[in-house]
Amino acid sequence: MEEQSHILAGKYEKGRLIGTGTFAKVYYGREISTGESVAIKVINKDQIRDQGMVEQIQREISATRLLRHPNIVELREVLATKSKIYYVMEYVSGGELFAKVAGGGRLKEDVARKYFQQLISAVDFCHSRGVSHRDIKPENLLLDGNNDLKITDFGFSALPEQKRYDGLLHTQCGTPAYVAPEVLRKKGYDGAKADIWSCGVVLYVLLAGFLPFHDENLMNLYRKIFKAEYEFPPWFTSETRKLISKILMADPERRISIQGIRRVSWYRRGLPRQNSFRLKKEKVLSPDPAAGTLKKSTSSPAFFNAFELISSMSSGFDLSTLFESKEKKKVASMFTSKCSAAMIVERIEAAARGLRFRVEKEDDFKVRMEAVEEGRKGALAVTAEVFEMATEMTVVEFSKDSGDTLEYEKFCEEDVRPALKDIVWTWQGDDSNSSVYSEGDGDGNADS
Repeated sequence: MEEQSHILAGKYEKGRLIGTGTFAKVYYGREISTGESVAIKVINKDQIRDQGMVEQIQREISATRLLRHPNIVELREVLATKSKIYYVMEYVSGGELFAKVAGGGRLKEDVARKYFQQLISAVDFCHSRGVSHRDIKPENLLLDGNNDLKITDFGFSALPEQKRYDGLLHTQCGTPAYVAPEVLRKKGYDGAKADIWSCGVVLYVLLAGFLPFHDENLMNLYRKIFKAEYEFPPWFTSETRKLISKILMADPERRISIQGIRRVSWYRRGLPRQNSFRLKKEKVLSPDPAAGTLKKSTSSPAFFNAFELISSMSSGFDLSTLFESKEKKKVASMFTSKCSAAMIVERIEAAARGLRFRVEKEDDFKVRMEAVEEGRKGALAVTAEVFEMATEMTVVEFSKDSGDTLEYEKFCEEDVRPALKDIVWTWQGDDSNSSVYSEGDGDGNADS
């Protein structure tokens, strides 16, 4: 029976059902203070516990929180009751891209190219944040009111800490017809290269109206994928054949990279010229010509979204509280400061060198540190990035690039925290405020 409309946390009105999945329902919603439309994904906690999906949900939220891009569905907030989790997301009104090619339909080349450019821009951004999507397909590509593409559903996504000692991922997941051959072989794979293969399958489907690899027999399908055995329809141009051939390369080491795709003349056609534009009335940023990806200038740190501060700094976003876990609380890896960004970067560099870390500045507001000594899973590598929240407030976020998680936690808690104590205003989790509510649904009724 469909749930009735009610208010969540005093902030959102949950309305009609707009979609269902195996473990979730999606409702149309409205932010009460602004009237803005949102989508509210509702997940039953008992059901995901029973199915052993707690880690997957935690990973999906963690991955999506990292991603702010014009072509990725934005996660606004995560709320929870004792029995349910609520994702409050950007509302995308245009439906699935799949609907445009379902039943043998196909797109004109310039339209397919536009969607492919936006897809590549978004996937490249995911990879720059260490996230592999692992289930790229037209059903997970939505269209907004401006007919622009939005990637959704990061339920199969992978973060760097999931890689094993060999630096590869080993979980077999995704939709068979879109999955790269190395994923099916179960011998370990690079998530970014596997995503590129899936993007190639999507491009083929947009231009052809059907899949490059198809067979009623699953083993025959796998055999075709292993051999990259497919045919081009006669209407494919020589340029598209050449590009797709480079993407659907069975050997991932020979497969074209995203940087390589960006250099292809067919891909570059129709891209807007790069122009500066203003965001938040203050920051001047340069867009990715494919989709408006926000990239930091080197004159000032990136603007830090207020949601990210609330979500990341409050103990409420520690996902262990959603599942009432008694495990050790996640290490605090973010702090606010009233010092200037330049001073903070200088102090981080000095602290890292004092801890015998090699230091490399990726830009004026991002520092990469790598331990001189090898750890349990190789050398620990950490990135610190400084964001601007307000005129006199900065946020500093540490993230583990490689190495052992326990060694990273020790680095944050026992090394970095004492070394930077005089420039820190608040560490993540030190504030007792929480965006997670646990006693009711926000409408005055207990959630049972």
